[in-house]
Amino acid sequence: MATVTMPLQAAEGSAAPNPSHLWSAAPSRSVDVEAKAIDSGGAKLSGTLYMPKAARPAPLAIVFHSASSPTRDLPLYRHVTEMLPSLGVAVFVFDRRGSGASSGKLADSDYAMLADDGIAAQKTLAKDPRIDAKRIGFWGLSQGGWLSLLAASRSPEAAFAVSISAPMTTPDVQMIFASANILRIRGYSESDVDQAVAVRTALDDFMRGTRDRASTQALLDAAATKPWFQYIYMSKTFKDPGESRWAKEIRHDPLATLSQVKQPALVIYGSADPWVPVQTSVERLRAKAAEHPNVDVTVIAGADHSMNTSVSLQDQIDPALSSREGPNAAEYFGVLAAWLAEHGIARTK
Repeated sequence: MATVTMPLQAAEGSAAPNPSHLWSAAPSRSVDVEAKAIDSGGAKLSGTLYMPKAARPAPLAIVFHSASSPTRDLPLYRHVTEMLPSLGVAVFVFDRRGSGASSGKLADSDYAMLADDGIAAQKTLAKDPRIDAKRIGFWGLSQGGWLSLLAASRSPEAAFAVSISAPMTTPDVQMIFASANILRIRGYSESDVDQAVAVRTALDDFMRGTRDRASTQALLDAAATKPWFQYIYMSKTFKDPGESRWAKEIRHDPLATLSQVKQPALVIYGSADPWVPVQTSVERLRAKAAEHPNVDVTVIAGADHSMNTSVSLQDQIDPALSSREGPNAAEYFGVLAAWLAEHGIARTK
């Protein structure tokens, strides 16, 4: 009588056997993952250090946050923590002050304070004998790209700065550009776009002290009745300039910051980014290229604000989905790795 061999099945209620040990192999490189807390400006910043095991001290990249991605666990940062350690670069990513496990209040901060949080991490981690204190730099995307450059300008000891999707315009110009595109993508008319631009411009003028409160409030009241108002990142009321965080932010000039950056800097944009005036930014950088021989600029084909090439326009402008996707543009990965290797930060073998 023939013998029939039945497939191995787990007993009811038990886990199926895992035979992966039969084909698993030891990786060529390994990484230690450690919790780290940094004291900065009255806040305790909770973060994670990804430390590649190596025979010599490793360079370090400190990660700055985009405005909408304040915690270290978000997909935006996963490629940095997975890719750079494999190139011999340690990575420190932390929860922004007032978010996740970090203390402090974001509302009490400004760009300088947020940049100084990264510098505090630089100074603290430079004491770790496994880290090369002379090769610590910053990586940031969107608002984090501004902070990366700002931190480098404020820290002569920093070795490099990588700025991704951070426009070379002031924040008010960027938000007017983004608001107009958001309404266009959602199918609103150009007259709606014009009204949205007008009300944002009026508020920004008030914050700069060139417009009165009454006429600004009248434009805001009219715009607040429109169905598109919810999409342009405005409130129905506003503070006086001396009390407004936005009034401080719109005075941030990235080009002025860049003039103070002496370290090698890589500035990357996506060619399909509705949030940032990429063409204007590139033109402004090219006009100043002779003054900034330390700055390299690259535009990634087909990439959006998060260096992703596969997210629909509708999903790109949905704030509920802004933290869902990380980069997937192969060109971006290649440019970043090659630039870090060229400047003696990453190793390729």
